[in-house]
Amino acid sequence: MKTAVISGGGSGLGRELAKVYSNEGYHILLLGRTKEKLQSVKEEIAVDGSTASCITLDIACPEDVQKISKEINDKHDVQLLINNAGVGIFGPFLDMPFEEMDKMLSVNFSGTVYLTKALLPAMVEKDSGSILNIISTAGLRGKKHESYYAASKFALRGFAESLQKEFEETGIQIINAYMGGMNTPFWDESEHVQDPSRLRSPREVAEIIYEESKISAEIIIESK
Repeated sequence: MKTAVISGGGSGLGRELAKVYSNEGYHILLLGRTKEKLQSVKEEIAVDGSTASCITLDIACPEDVQKISKEINDKHDVQLLINNAGVGIFGPFLDMPFEEMDKMLSVNFSGTVYLTKALLPAMVEKDSGSILNIISTAGLRGKKHESYYAASKFALRGFAESLQKEFEETGIQIINAYMGGMNTPFWDESEHVQDPSRLRSPREVAEIIYEESKISAEIIIESK
C-alpha cells in the first residue's frame, strides 16, 4: 500500500493533511515529537476507515532521522513525503536571541533537509514519488517582526526550488506550497496574531493544497 509520510503530523495543518490524504488511498505515517498527539490523529483516521501509524521523532536530529528512515523504507512504500513540521517565534529583531534563530533554522530548514535526504533515495530508485514542501508566504517576502522566521523559510524555499530544477526531468515531483497564517495552535503562545479566528482553518488550507497539487508545482494561498 502506498504511504504518505507527514512530519509535524500531530496537529494543525499536518493533522488535516493526514486526514485528507488518508481518504485518497494512502496509508499515513505520522511523524512528530509528541506521541499523544500523533496517536490521537491515528485514531481519528482509523475512525474514518483508513489506516495510519506513527513514529515519535525530532527531525532536527540527523542521527535519529537516519535511523528511523531505514525502518520506514523497510516497512513502507513511500510515495509521498509532506515536509510540514515547523516552528515560529516572532518579535522585534533586536529583542530576539540567537537561540531562537537556531531553533527555527534547525527545524524549518535543516530538519526538512535531513528527512528529505533520508527518504528521497528510495523514490529515486523507483523513479516515482512526490515531495510536498509546506513553506509559508514568509518564504516569499519578509514581514515585520518575522526576521528569523522569514530567513528560515527563505532558506527552505531556496532548497525546495533547487530540488524542483534538479528532478524536473525525472518521475519525482517536487511541489512547494506557500500559505499565509491559519487558525491553529501555532499561535497559542504568541501575540503576533491578535485574532487567529479570522484566518483560514487548517482543513480549508489542506483541501486547497490537495486540489492545487494536482495541477501545479507551486501553490500560493494568501491569508484572508
